[in-house]
Amino acid sequence: WTTISGGASWQAVITADPSNAVAGYGYFCNTTGGAFNVTLPTSAAIGDEISFIDYAGTFDSNNLTVARNSHNIQGAASDLTVSIERAAFTLVYVDATQGWLLKDN
Repeated sequence: WTTISGGASWQAVITADPSNAVAGYGYFCNTTGGAFNVTLPTSAAIGDEISFIDYAGTFDSNNLTVARNSHNIQGAASDLTVSIERAAFTLVYVDATQGWLLKDN
């Protein structure tokens, strides 16, 4: 047996927009108290990954918005609003044209 390295460094549960999200980190997002934004990093490099999980199953009633911070998300110049209860996903940065892409969802 061997140990697999890598993966996100998971942060404590957040209930409001932290400063900019950090590549390589995972965020348990608790929107029970209301919708909020998580802002993507100002700069990004190919392969950077950031993960998000709906901590309390409330994204359907209190959305999480992933603010793009000048980078495209899925090739579009718009923020990503997540409204699916129990959503869990990872964004990976590819380039200036596509920006952040869904790795899994």
